[in-house]
Amino acid sequence: MSTTDAREGRGPSRLVSVVISCYNSERTIREVVELSMAEFARMDGYDCEFVLVDDCSSDRTFEVIRQLADEHPNVRGASLMRNFGQHNGLMCAMHFAQGDYVLGMDDDLQTHPSQIPALIKRMEEGFDLVYGCYRESLNGSLKRFTSWLNKVTSNKLLGRPEGIRASNFWVISSQVKDQVIRYANYNPNVDALFTRMTRRVANVTIEHHQRAYGSSGYTLAKLVRLWLAYFNYTVVPLRIVSAVGVITAGVGFFAGVVTVVRKVLNPGMMAGWASTICVLLFFFGLVLLTLGVIGEYLGNIVLSINSTPQFIVRDKVNL
Repeated sequence: MSTTDAREGRGPSRLVSVVISCYNSERTIREVVELSMAEFARMDGYDCEFVLVDDCSSDRTFEVIRQLADEHPNVRGASLMRNFGQHNGLMCAMHFAQGDYVLGMDDDLQTHPSQIPALIKRMEEGFDLVYGCYRESLNGSLKRFTSWLNKVTSNKLLGRPEGIRASNFWVISSQVKDQVIRYANYNPNVDALFTRMTRRVANVTIEHHQRAYGSSGYTLAKLVRLWLAYFNYTVVPLRIVSAVGVITAGVGFFAGVVTVVRKVLNPGMMAGWASTICVLLFFFGLVLLTLGVIGEYLGNIVLSINSTPQFIVRDKVNL
């Protein structure tokens, strides 16, 4: 608990750590921080701190973070040695977070600070994790499609509680954070880790805002890589491949029996070359798909054994 309010006669307050993975956000990160501070100033019983991680931006993002840290003692920052990815940046930030709650948001003002009170109020009902659920998404068509795909698949792959929708605007308790940062794999996905930790999860409806500047840094390749990170947390794809293998083997056996019976009943029946090639191509494709899924798991194992770093901090300020 923070004692800032105690000096003002209001008693101790909860500290909320706002963690943000920043990338090329020199034009927005100051506004995000200052608007968030204004929201917390209007909330009784809460103090805030900011842990801003620059994910090797190509602009002046870390310089702006330094300026904010000089102006505000509750702003702390780190700069990574290379671009590790948003979730790696969030993991780095959570390692330095000290709050009773940890709030994750983006650096582009789409997860707008004006919505913070709604998330905190929902957390006060006793949940370990609260996701902001957008009333209407203002993302582009590609991001909306990948969000829909993520919603459909993640519930099955991760066993997320029924009816819960994940987003990049969330609050967790310090107990969840303490367990999440113990995960050291090179390719983390914070939503998957949250699902592992607790079932006391809730949504709260919030407004999604337009991006203030520029466009999303997520390309299709990065979105696919982020989705593949789910493979670190589930064996469901392997079980699906096994089930498909059993089914196709059964179909192949049945088709073989039918072919033999037809040949016995009609010795003059010609064997179909085209159908044989189609069957071979189908099964070869299935084998390659299976090898690809297995290879994804083996690649993750190799990179983990080789101790591929989750993040490397180049520079720090107020940490």
